[in-house]
Amino acid sequence: MSEKRCYYEVLGVTKTASADEIRKAYRQSALKNHPDRNPGDDAAESRFKEATCAFQVLSDDDKRARYDRFGHAGVDGSGAPDFGPDIFSHFQDIFSEFFGGGPRRGGGRARGPSRGSDLRVQQRLTLKESLTGCKREVMLRTPSACETCEGTGAKPGTKRRSCTACGGAGQVSTARGFVMFTQTCHECGGEGSVVKTPCETCSGIGQVEKSRKVVVSFPAGIDSGQRLRVPGQGMPGHQNGPPGDLFVDVEIAQDASFERDGLDLITKLRISVAQAALGTKRELTLPDDSTVTVEIPAGTQPGEVVTTRNRGVPRIDGRGRGALHVIIQVAIPKDLSSRAKSLLRDLESELKEEQEEPKAQTA
Repeated sequence: MSEKRCYYEVLGVTKTASADEIRKAYRQSALKNHPDRNPGDDAAESRFKEATCAFQVLSDDDKRARYDRFGHAGVDGSGAPDFGPDIFSHFQDIFSEFFGGGPRRGGGRARGPSRGSDLRVQQRLTLKESLTGCKREVMLRTPSACETCEGTGAKPGTKRRSCTACGGAGQVSTARGFVMFTQTCHECGGEGSVVKTPCETCSGIGQVEKSRKVVVSFPAGIDSGQRLRVPGQGMPGHQNGPPGDLFVDVEIAQDASFERDGLDLITKLRISVAQAALGTKRELTLPDDSTVTVEIPAGTQPGEVVTTRNRGVPRIDGRGRGALHVIIQVAIPKDLSSRAKSLLRDLESELKEEQEEPKAQTA
């Protein structure tokens, strides 16, 4: 009998390797050499067993200490690893990472009628639609339950039959040495039942592809990044199981005049120099077609923000609205007539005199 290799060498790690490094090395080796991935390859199966032996020792602090001191004789005088009656009880968490959960004790995977998958789509709304709320028809092209066989896949007048290969369990088990492997039944694909006489419309699948419209209601105040759930409008369930849900991700398109910031609306307003100096009132039309009068106080400077409360975006729960922020831009004329220039010089002179401090009177 050939001499057993060093367990550290088997896993390709050093004697100072951490527990995480040992676990990672075993994952890689087990995934590469698993018998289900290498059918008929005795060498791969041997490497898998060897790596499993090494991990069983090096993952246990007490066994690893004995192995480091005495070698193979310190962990098992007979040279065979002590896995107990079921290797999966030792490595169930590792196999679940590799193979999607490992075998189920007492039965196969879920089979028969099952809930359909959820669908996810994106819908773009205008700023006006997000303020007022709206309804949109969302076009979907998805599988739907076959009307001919009512989703069973079997020709009308016939039924699905229990799979004889797995006895209706959906999985079959095979023993390879001391390891029992459970895998999906190739005959029924894990369903537990088969269609002997398939439906001619859907070829036994139980579903056909169709286009359909789903009306989605978007509430006033909805914003980009939010998601709506429409129950029962996802993928159809398997074998007449309940359908999944439809999730609609919302995106708000940019508006030419207004910007949204949470519940607030932001816009820019150009006024003349005289309006900025004297003050004025301006009427604005908001994206939801409502109007608001903005009062601009005298002496407003360029870049100042005039805020009007409760004229922004409505809250989805209906409890108030955000604010409207108006950024003031003062328009400076470029081309002036001679009279306009003369008036501005007179104005500059007048303002200069007003700003000069009065001279102190002498006694």
